[in-house]
Amino acid sequence: MKNLYLYLTIGSILIPFIFSFYPKFQFYKKWKSLFLAIFIMMAFFISWDVIFTNNGFWGFNDQYINGVKLLNLPIEEWLFFICIPYACLFTHYSLKYFFPNFTLSKKATSVFYVTLLSVLIITLWYHYDRWYTLVCFGYAIILLGLVYNKNPKILSRFLPSFFVTLIPFFIVNGVLTGSFIENEVVWYNNAENLNIRMFTIPVEDSIYALGMLLTVFVLLEHFETKKLDKKH
Repeated sequence: MKNLYLYLTIGSILIPFIFSFYPKFQFYKKWKSLFLAIFIMMAFFISWDVIFTNNGFWGFNDQYINGVKLLNLPIEEWLFFICIPYACLFTHYSLKYFFPNFTLSKKATSVFYVTLLSVLIITLWYHYDRWYTLVCFGYAIILLGLVYNKNPKILSRFLPSFFVTLIPFFIVNGVLTGSFIENEVVWYNNAENLNIRMFTIPVEDSIYALGMLLTVFVLLEHFETKKLDKKH
């Protein structure tokens, strides 16, 4: 289906965008902080994307995109970095609004942090020669380390909603990587990843999602805190 990637990205943000104006929630009031956080994240992730695409580490199937490209990336890929974080952060703050205590305990956060960090470091020790694995896991290690040591409460608040957003993320990513359709929208060079798939999704994609969304969340929280400080 032509434009499938576009339909997926726009479809992901449609409901969150509409309900951003819900009177009791008013997510739109976070837009300034949110979009600034997204654009800062994109400065790194788009650069990473361009380099990987140009080197054949991954690519895009012309059968499912409209053909408009910027820096050799389909316009749908640019929209992905806006629509998916928007939808996921909307979900986070919605859950926070309706379930204020939806957080991990200090102990659970520490266990998750140490376990994940250990897995990432050990995996990199044996597979540092695979570019997607190296950059994805390396970035996650640095980001998690900085966040946990600076303010572990951020992880306590972020992780529960992240686990929830993995469900729609994997549905969308599953379609992009070939689930439910004849060919994949996004293809991967398995020489540059672990070649371990969750259904059709490379295992690195889950850590990629963690890095992308945690980056936006940390920046958004920082900007919102600064905004409150100015008011007082």
